[in-house]
Amino acid sequence: MKLFVDGRKRTFSLLKSEINKEDRVIWFHMASLGEYEQGVPVAERVRQLYPNHKIVISFYSPSGYEIKKNSPLANIVIYLPLDTVKNAKSFLDLVHPELAVFVKYEFWPNILNELKNRGIQTLLISGGFRKDQLFFKMNSDWFKKPLEAFDHFFVQNGKSKSLLNSIGFQNVTVCGDTRFDRVTNQLQQNNKLDFIEEFIDDKLCIVAGSTWPEDELLLEEFIKQNDSDVRIIIAPHTIERDRIKNFQNRISVPSVLFSDKAGKQLSDYKVLFIDTIGLLTKIYNYADIAYVGGAVGTTGLHNILEPATFGIPIITGKNFQKFPEAIELKALKGLYTVNSKHELISIFNELIVNSEFRLLTGSKSRQYIKSNIGATEIISNYIKLNCLKTCRY
Repeated sequence: MKLFVDGRKRTFSLLKSEINKEDRVIWFHMASLGEYEQGVPVAERVRQLYPNHKIVISFYSPSGYEIKKNSPLANIVIYLPLDTVKNAKSFLDLVHPELAVFVKYEFWPNILNELKNRGIQTLLISGGFRKDQLFFKMNSDWFKKPLEAFDHFFVQNGKSKSLLNSIGFQNVTVCGDTRFDRVTNQLQQNNKLDFIEEFIDDKLCIVAGSTWPEDELLLEEFIKQNDSDVRIIIAPHTIERDRIKNFQNRISVPSVLFSDKAGKQLSDYKVLFIDTIGLLTKIYNYADIAYVGGAVGTTGLHNILEPATFGIPIITGKNFQKFPEAIELKALKGLYTVNSKHELISIFNELIVNSEFRLLTGSKSRQYIKSNIGATEIISNYIKLNCLKTCRY
C-alpha cells in the first residue's frame, strides 16, 4: 500500500520533467506484470514503427511498476493516477498522447471519458470479457459508456466479441492473445543458465513456478515420497526467506537456495529454491515437467504459456476456470489439473516413468502455442493503417 500511495505522488512531477509540449507520445496502460507481458510485443513493434515518438507506460499495481520501472521499452514508466475527473484532465494534459493503448482490461471511466472527449485514438488489445461483468449485466448506458472511448477492440476470443456485439459494439476483431507472440519470442533468446545445468546434472527436471503456500503443501508430499533420481526447482511467487527455510526443513531432502549456491557442488542437491526474480522464464527451458502455481487456492493461475512454449507437460490446481488458455490446453491434454496431493503424486509419477506420455503431452503444449501466434501482426497492421497518420518516420 505504501508503494501504491507514494509512487503516485511522483507521477505528475515525473511527467512534467520528461515530456515537453512538442513531444509526440504514445501511451500504453498495463494494470500489472501480466498485462505488461501481453503489451510487450505490440509496444516493441510500435517503437519500431514510430521511433520519434516517446513511449509512456503506466501501471496500476506496484507488482508491475516496481519490477518494470526501468523497462527499456518506454521513455517514461509511471503509476497511473487515481481515476478522478481532475486527475484525468491533468494526466492527459501532460501526456497528450496521439494514441492510447489499454492492455486486456482496466476500464477507468473518467480517464476513458476524457480520452473520448479529446478525440484521442484509443485501442484495447488482448481484451477478455465475461458475461458477469457489469457492462453485460446491467441494462444501462452508464455502465457501457466508458467503452465508447475505444476506437477498436482487439479481443482474445469469439465469446468476448459476441458479448461486445450484444451491447452494440461492432468495432471488434478477434485476434487472440499477444502473450503467445511474447512467449514464442523467448525461444530466440539466450536461455542458458550455467548454474541450472550444474544442478540438473543431466537428470530429469521438474520446475515448479510461481508457487504459493497452498501449492507448496502439495509439492511437499511429492518431494517426501519421491524416490526417483529427479531434480526439482521451486520458484515461489513471492520471495519470503523464512517461508522457504521452513519449506526446506519440512521436506528433509538435500536442498539449496539460489542465494546460497556460491561455493557449493549443486549436483549434490535434489531441490533448488530460486529466491530471486527474473529467471523463471529461462529456467523453464530446462524443465521436463512444469508445475504452475496459483490455481490450488484463489490467488489466480500464473502464466502457463511460458512453460508451454518450451514444449513440456504442465500441471496446475483445479481453480483455472477464468483462464481460457488453461481450459483450452487442458482439453488438448497438454495440461493436467490436480485437487489433492494424491492426484499430484500420481500425475508426476506417470510423467516421470512414461517418457512417451511425457513427450506427447509436451508436444501438445508446444503445438498449442504455435497455433495461436499472430495477434501482434494484426494489431500493428491496424495501427499502421488507421492511427498516427501524420507520423514523420
